[in-house]
Amino acid sequence: MALVLAESAAMSKATSPIAVVLEVTAKRSFASATDWPGWTRSGRTPEAALETLAAYANRYRAVATTAGLTLPKVADVESFAVIEEIEGDATTSFGAPSKVAAVECQAVTAKDADRVAKLLDAAWAVLDQVVASAQAELRKGPRGGGRDRDALFEHVLGAEQAFAGKLGVRARQPSRDDPAGIQAMREALLAIIREDRTGQPARAGGWPPRYGARRLAWHALDHAWEMQDRSS
Repeated sequence: MALVLAESAAMSKATSPIAVVLEVTAKRSFASATDWPGWTRSGRTPEAALETLAAYANRYRAVATTAGLTLPKVADVESFAVIEEIEGDATTSFGAPSKVAAVECQAVTAKDADRVAKLLDAAWAVLDQVVASAQAELRKGPRGGGRDRDALFEHVLGAEQAFAGKLGVRARQPSRDDPAGIQAMREALLAIIREDRTGQPARAGGWPPRYGARRLAWHALDHAWEMQDRSS
């Protein structure tokens, strides 16, 4: 399958294919829908990543609905338009999207920044719903590995505390039994994303807010879906 790079500036969200960024290495690739933070999936090849992204459309639809938005219908990979392809790194090969896309460094309007924040908040809401409904002991992997529910949630919270620093937010990792602490950390992160207008990191070596939202939402949903898949 040929991958065609589309011009993002010419796209209308209402009528055009869904804009996607590819992050590519020889071992693994990630496909991310740039206007839908958290809708990111991987595959051994760019084509496989796009196919998996399409397969997860209905699962991501719950995030869009929670945010009060309507996800376009996705039939197959023809629903996507690749607007950028980035060379990945060791983190990509290991299993996490780690490269910032050019579109994530552009100036944004207040409306678009708020939309990104709403989708990240919705991803967290989906995670919280899954944690509340999943059984404590999850089915193990083929070799007996994998964290159980509470350990997975603690892992997500720890990652979010580390990601917060990349966005210029100083936060302590809250316990999974501290909903007020969790909400306070999330609100601090959402404020950074909502206030973004330049698309530039808040500090040297940090992340652009839009990329931070994508990474946060991807990590929350990746483990939420893992919990669902590993529940008996």
